[in-house]
Amino acid sequence: MLVVIPRWTNEARAFSILCGAERFAPAIWVTEEPCLQLRNGGISEGCNRIIESLGVPHTEIDLILANGQPGGFSYLLQDGDNISVYPIFRSIDISTFKLSRDIEGEVRFVLDAHLGKLAAYLRALGFDSLYQTDCQDEVLARISAEQQRILLTRDRGLLKRSIVTHGYLIRETGSHRQRAEVVRRFNLLSSITPFRRCLHCNSLLRRVPKERIRERLLPETRWLYKEFTLCPGCNRVYWKGSHYEHMKRMIDSIRAIPPIVAA
Repeated sequence: MLVVIPRWTNEARAFSILCGAERFAPAIWVTEEPCLQLRNGGISEGCNRIIESLGVPHTEIDLILANGQPGGFSYLLQDGDNISVYPIFRSIDISTFKLSRDIEGEVRFVLDAHLGKLAAYLRALGFDSLYQTDCQDEVLARISAEQQRILLTRDRGLLKRSIVTHGYLIRETGSHRQRAEVVRRFNLLSSITPFRRCLHCNSLLRRVPKERIRERLLPETRWLYKEFTLCPGCNRVYWKGSHYEHMKRMIDSIRAIPPIVAA
């Protein structure tokens, strides 16, 4: 797809909308009527600033081609340049040229204040997911950068912060669809280890003898259940009750998602 943007008008806004789709492969064409003011025959800004001004966070970009050749975020546009911008590739190997960086080791997340239900679902699936209702954007960005966590958000501006190197813009609005979206985007099916984290504080659960927490249990719970886990962070007790069965069905439905197969 080629999008011609002679100036910052409706065409630029259309480009921004196109880039919000699940998959996009648009391009910027710097014409004789440039989208930025030219000085001495050149443009004084790099690709990253221009692309993000059109609504595309740098964390959503996997490849930039400058006149058909791999370029980077810092590439300085020149009059007549053809810049093609591509999203995260799922089935084509571009490891030699890709701009996004792979996470080493366990995949870990940090979520913004609007994704509380998604955070609980990810914890239920066993993934380390930090979430606080009052966490400011600059704190989220710093945590993502310092702890190498993937920042999940629906705020494009948050992903445009320069210190954020790993992030993803959530497209879906419902938490049920969001959890499937994240599992597919990061190919997490084989990494699901359910019921090992606290849904409330993210701590790893520990097995605890019934005798130790007996006084905290209702009589019916003491009678029906034998196995319990305790959260060392918030002291909550978990057992395989009706909520467990509900979560198990949810996890089974996610495991039924067809995996992404590389070409």
